[in-house]
Amino acid sequence: MKTQFKNLLQILDYFKDEATCRELLELQRWNGKPTCPHCGHEKVYRTNRGFKCASPKCYKKFSATTGTILESSKLPLRIWFGAIYLNTAHKKGISSHQLGRDLGISQRTAWFVLQRVRAMLKNNNPSLLTGTVEVDETFVGGKAKNKHAKQRREIKATGYVNKTMVFGILDRDGKTVHNQIVANVDGNNLKPIINEKVKEGSIVMSDGFGAYTGLNANYQHEVINHAQGEYYRNGFHTNTLEGYWSQLKRGIYGIYHSTSRKHLHRYCDEFAFRYNNRHVSDTERFINVLTKVADARLTWNQLTK
Repeated sequence: MKTQFKNLLQILDYFKDEATCRELLELQRWNGKPTCPHCGHEKVYRTNRGFKCASPKCYKKFSATTGTILESSKLPLRIWFGAIYLNTAHKKGISSHQLGRDLGISQRTAWFVLQRVRAMLKNNNPSLLTGTVEVDETFVGGKAKNKHAKQRREIKATGYVNKTMVFGILDRDGKTVHNQIVANVDGNNLKPIINEKVKEGSIVMSDGFGAYTGLNANYQHEVINHAQGEYYRNGFHTNTLEGYWSQLKRGIYGIYHSTSRKHLHRYCDEFAFRYNNRHVSDTERFINVLTKVADARLTWNQLTK
């Protein structure tokens, strides 16, 4: 089974039929050792249409798509492969309108496909961030970027009707980012996330926002006072994470134009995945995504209810 490709054309040329696509899915999902997704039993039989569990308590049939975002989809796997590649290869993502035109599917179908792909991209790795860590928060939606610094701080303290609050943690040493939607950017919301995601004793850098007061109890907390015009001090800064925020917003405003609060968390997962896998090739990134096909399930009803 070939897994090294230079571009999307080579991928689509190689995976011309469902059988070849399923072979790759089986390889990436189970690494050559199929396991029953219903009960976890490791002894299975291959059938004409997939597999059958050998456990007398189960005996259920399944395939490489069972329990994945691809289950019950009427689209050929080749289309899914193209969508996954295009979504993860483009630095700023790809709109459902453009994906629909590229793959010959409707915009509605392309939107559904992209949302399901994004659900796969969430980072479920429990490893703690460590070393030198930057923390910061941003707002997506509205037009607060041109407001005075004091006004932006007031927005942080009180919330803003047209904005969704996003909190981020960036491991400068491991070059990985975690971001998530938060209800409020106050200490009660942000500090528990930091304690959950960052190893105790790490260097945590933030601006002077009051929500971060008290971090020095568990971390070496370095404060960069933006309100006083300080943005860099002896290697301490939050510029890396702010650069990530710029990338996130350029993609959302430039490619997607707008996103609803309901779905924004999946777009954040998408941008974090691309950032965390930016040092591998487009085709390696595509192959890596296929190992995550069983990490999420997302139905149309869940998306639209």
